[in-house]
Amino acid sequence: MSQQTVNPQTILMQASNNGKGTPGTIGQPITYEKIPTQIFADSKEASNAVAREIADLIRQKQKEGKKCVLGLATGSSPKTVYAILVRMHKEEALSFKNVISFNLDEYYQMEPDSIYSYHRFMKEQLFDHVDIAKENYFLPDGTVPPALLRDYCTSYENKINAVGGLDFQLLGIGGNGHIGFNEPGSLINSRTRLITLDHSTRVAAGMEFGGLHNVPRKAITLGVAPILNARRIVLLAWGERKASVIRGAVEGPVTELNPASYLQAHPDVSFVVDESAASELTRIKTPWAVDSVVWDNKMIKKAISHLSSSLNKPILKLTDKDYNDNGMSDLLAQYGSGYEININVFNQLQHTITGWPGGKPNADDTHRPERAQPSKKRVLIFSPHPDDDIISMGGTFQRLVDQGHEVHVAYQTSGNIAVADDEALRFIDFVVDFNKGFGIDSPEANQLFLDAKEFLKHTKDSEIDTPEIRKVKGLLRQGEAKATCRFVGIPTSQAHFLNMPFYETGTVQKKPIGEEDIKIVENLIEEIKPHQIYAAGDFADPHGTHKVCWDAIEAALQRSKHKNFMKDCWVWLYRGAWAEWDIYEIEMAVPMSPDQVLKKRQGIFKHQSQKDGVVFQGEDSREFWQRAEERNRATAHLYDELGLAEYEAMEAFVRWKF
Repeated sequence: MSQQTVNPQTILMQASNNGKGTPGTIGQPITYEKIPTQIFADSKEASNAVAREIADLIRQKQKEGKKCVLGLATGSSPKTVYAILVRMHKEEALSFKNVISFNLDEYYQMEPDSIYSYHRFMKEQLFDHVDIAKENYFLPDGTVPPALLRDYCTSYENKINAVGGLDFQLLGIGGNGHIGFNEPGSLINSRTRLITLDHSTRVAAGMEFGGLHNVPRKAITLGVAPILNARRIVLLAWGERKASVIRGAVEGPVTELNPASYLQAHPDVSFVVDESAASELTRIKTPWAVDSVVWDNKMIKKAISHLSSSLNKPILKLTDKDYNDNGMSDLLAQYGSGYEININVFNQLQHTITGWPGGKPNADDTHRPERAQPSKKRVLIFSPHPDDDIISMGGTFQRLVDQGHEVHVAYQTSGNIAVADDEALRFIDFVVDFNKGFGIDSPEANQLFLDAKEFLKHTKDSEIDTPEIRKVKGLLRQGEAKATCRFVGIPTSQAHFLNMPFYETGTVQKKPIGEEDIKIVENLIEEIKPHQIYAAGDFADPHGTHKVCWDAIEAALQRSKHKNFMKDCWVWLYRGAWAEWDIYEIEMAVPMSPDQVLKKRQGIFKHQSQKDGVVFQGEDSREFWQRAEERNRATAHLYDELGLAEYEAMEAFVRWKF
């Protein structure tokens, strides 16, 4: 098949006249989506479907005796796709000998062996593990001299054209809608070129680079036009932080402000997203506005809380007219009275609020989120990093301690990669000076610290921290976690540092969880025999530490669920510092007074290495205490807007069941 040639004017006309975004005919559901979008329960399931499609294409081309030309992406989104392809190569005899690949982009200037380079990323994620010929994969060269860049970019596109064009292009999407590194403002006819990275892109990359100051300002990217020339395009997106930009690309107008929207008129494109990334799509956010729905309890809570918020009216003030005017007349027809529905939903939300997260002793717990008995519970809080406990549920943590429960905290990882080098240097200097000041003669230890200090002064991008450096950074974070425990009021003997092996790679990229990781968690649960477990419920990113830590917890729980003590164990999930559960999902909301909010802030401040320019800030420039407070206040404000009691702040939880 010859390569298609993009006509920018044709694509823009097709997109503006695209009938897929208009209401359907009578009897058909309305659709607002201009790009075919497949929604999967989670990113792993979605990645498996995409990997299968790529594998099928490779095998079909092999049968035809043809090369299979793939356009490949980097970043967190395609990692699981590549991992599945590697597994298929090893276990299902999937060969890559007929594959030719071209990557979308590379930072500039960037040495190929740098731990930050996309060359290294692709080799570690895919190329080194399959039988693709070295001469058959191509990536933009981040070391080309500036004077030669224009010719180099032209030649890169020419190589693609010379092998017949891209059969399949895999894409991710940036938080600002970029595809490749085609930032907002890129034109539909843009070619392969050097581009200045948007500030938001650099901030988002700060995690991989150990801080914004290390992120390059420029990159080489395949242009929009050659991307659109691919015969098949699949775009991946995971997590709620991509939800808004996905909705804009799928349902909004074609605009250079969201380059992914250019894909609307491509003849064979699919967006493959998880439920979180799809959460802002009309058919997910307000499905009753698109088609008939099953009005179960969860859907009713979702619809009424949304209606109340969108109209800025408390739930108990909603009228039948409000229902009819907003696409919910069939709900009225099914249940009769809007007032009765209002009362029911209001009561359910009210019953989620409790100042007794461990259960209120000697109280009727019929409508309380937690059991009254046993009155004193053994509680196990799992914290993926050494500060997630206090950031995500510090107020609840404090209440559990104050109300007399036996609270244990399990810090699942060392958190060592989130410590800046200058913090480690400060810590090293302290230890050496401490030994000198107190006449402690420990030449071996001092030399170890001095060697670590010397390494930090001269480390290169291609080098990862030595085990000694990681040990120093881990000890620093361990000390901060202990300080938080003392502040909250539990003995440090109830702080458990698991140091799960999957994390200890020295880079952002982690190993998959293994038997040792699961066993560590399982043994701790067996030792404590908790009545309550709290765990991070951030499942959006398949390679985020929170998700991997949860996978280990879930595996351990599944192994332990038959044991007698597990019959009395409830599992509550909290969210991280960036987002909160939707209100219709919340099953326990723990209010905080102004004094409790301040105390939580002081607990977060114990983690000094994470203040004043935290290493992995992500796209959010606020410090963790600011994120946590604003999120907790927003949750309380939402309850207030819906007509419930007004509190200063709230922490929210969802119960996980086997």
